[in-house]
Amino acid sequence: MAIKVIRDQSLPMRHIAHVRNHIISVDGTVEEGGNDAGPSPHDLYDAAISACKALTVVWYARRKGYPLENVEVTTERDDSEERKGVYRLAATVHLSGDLSETQRAELLSAAQKCPVHKLMTAVTTEISTVLA
Repeated sequence: MAIKVIRDQSLPMRHIAHVRNHIISVDGTVEEGGNDAGPSPHDLYDAAISACKALTVVWYARRKGYPLENVEVTTERDDSEERKGVYRLAATVHLSGDLSETQRAELLSAAQKCPVHKLMTAVTTEISTVLA
């Protein structure tokens, strides 16, 4: 799968990311010289972990037949030591439904094993960048 990102000439930093049949506006914050016309690349990175955890919990609950009504994941970023090689994300999973404590613990465990969590923490990512 290829993701294409094209600059939007109407704003100084805004780009449009094309992912399959979806478009996502990506921009820098006003402090970075952008217009805040969309999430920043860091925001998208952080959102990926939240979304993956939420989808994984829903998938697991459906598979187990658990009475999960809703799941929300809030992720807080601490990038204060990013330049030193440490980027911290703290995800909080909010579950609703008539769930037992055992079911809630299993769903938390499933969230901690989502594919993006593994990708961010246990996999070596190799990136090559070339000119066209």
